[in-house]
Amino acid sequence: VQLQASGGGLVQAGGSLRLSCAASGRTVSTYSMGWFRQTPGKEREFVAAITRNDGVTYYADCLKGRFTISRDNAKNMVLVQMNSLKPDDTAVYYCAAARDGYFYSQLSRANAYDYWGPGTLVTVSS
Repeated sequence: VQLQASGGGLVQAGGSLRLSCAASGRTVSTYSMGWFRQTPGKEREFVAAITRNDGVTYYADCLKGRFTISRDNAKNMVLVQMNSLKPDDTAVYYCAAARDGYFYSQLSRANAYDYWGPGTLVTVSS
C-alpha cells in the first residue's frame, strides 16, 4: 500500500487542521492505521490509531479530547482532526499502515507499522 499525507500547514494556536492520508494499492480498512509525529532530534511520537475492520480508536494520552482519528472507506483514506492546536503540536506528521496489530500496546509503537508515507508539516504559531 502507498500512503500520502496532506493537509499540513501553518495555523495559529487555538486553531484547527485536518490531516488526510490517502491510500492506494490496497483497501485502507484492511490495515490498522496510525498517525505519528516527529520533531528534530526526537523520536517519532504516537498520535492516534484506528484498527483494521472494526475501527477501534486509540490516542496518545496528551492528545485525547483534541485529536480525532477517523476512516473514510469510500475515499480510502484516514483522517485526523486536530483542534485547539498548541505550539507544541508543531511537527512533521506521518501516517502509517500495519498489517498486524490490534491493541494499543502494539499500535502505539512505530515498529508495528509496515508502511509509511512521507510526512506533512504542521506549524502552530503562538
